[in-house]
Amino acid sequence: LSCQNTTAIDNTCCFEAPGGLILQTQFWDTPPAAAGPNTSWTIHGLWPDNCDGSYAQYCDESRQYTNISQIIQSYGRQDLLDYMNTYWVSNSGTAESFWEHEWGKHGTCMSTFDTDCYSSYTPGEEIPDFFNRTVGLYQTLPTYDWLAAAGITPSCTTTYTSAQISSALAANFGGHSVYLGCSGGALDEVWYYFNVQGSIQTGTFYPTDQTGSNSCAATGVKYLPKAGCPATSTTASASASASAVPFVGPGYIYVITSDGTQTGNLISDGTWYNSGGTPATYNSNTTTGTGPFTLKTSKGLCAVVTGGNLTCASTVTTGSAFYADGNLLQYAGSDIFGAAAVPTGTTHGQLYAASNQPVSVTLRWTGR
Repeated sequence: LSCQNTTAIDNTCCFEAPGGLILQTQFWDTPPAAAGPNTSWTIHGLWPDNCDGSYAQYCDESRQYTNISQIIQSYGRQDLLDYMNTYWVSNSGTAESFWEHEWGKHGTCMSTFDTDCYSSYTPGEEIPDFFNRTVGLYQTLPTYDWLAAAGITPSCTTTYTSAQISSALAANFGGHSVYLGCSGGALDEVWYYFNVQGSIQTGTFYPTDQTGSNSCAATGVKYLPKAGCPATSTTASASASASAVPFVGPGYIYVITSDGTQTGNLISDGTWYNSGGTPATYNSNTTTGTGPFTLKTSKGLCAVVTGGNLTCASTVTTGSAFYADGNLLQYAGSDIFGAAAVPTGTTHGQLYAASNQPVSVTLRWTGR
């Protein structure tokens, strides 16, 4: 069983290592960027964390496929593709780019999908296996139904405690705790953790407890409807006021190059990504949108660290003080950030709080 054995395993085609802590992650995307059916959570991905909760990413540049749909169809799995187009969708960008991102970042780091694990390997052969297993595992985890059975349903007015939500999910997950993710006080992510006996393709998955802490508050957790909430004069005014103030509440950060072109976005670790996928949600602790304020993602607090690079991580104990220049992020009196180059493909661009880099950019906030 992955993460439970005490002896070295040579054949990692039949034993997932080192990423033996497998996460099936799900989204609940609501307006203004709702995605998927109104009565179902959607697939985020299948991730191979290391047993200590750390993780590798983008482990094989030679298998960063850009034709996921075509590969799946070539193996006669139109049924799988149809399902994915309903339940594995992005709230920003195309589903195809989202799938490419999930496979390239996470799937290539699973040892049992290595090309050596296939006899007479054909390029792309592992793709239907990865997506089929992810879908199959997701189908055993009906988050919406489990919450509804406990009386926890989407509402524009009712809030819940994290304990209520956790208890409802754990009761259906062998008593094991599940990660709850919130943005702007609203529930929008759930992560289920497993150990696996055998390969990812055909092995048996055993629930285990989450690692790390939830990002939801203990009380007052919103679970908003995907169909949206009717606006009253009061709520409409408050919503308009909030959305008109950059850096208040949750939002996305887009990268603008010097010619004014939007060129990708910041992902959760604070790096620049320019190949589609779902932007990370950033949360600030300001109610005025002026500053100083801190920024935080699902990875942790954000800071300009030694060397001048921007990073968001659980190891950041003190977030940097940021300011707003309209809807542009400002640090140390400047709204200019720099990078060595514009990232392409699956490359992540490191951003620096300095203008002495070959590429100068600004970081524009868009409320979520």
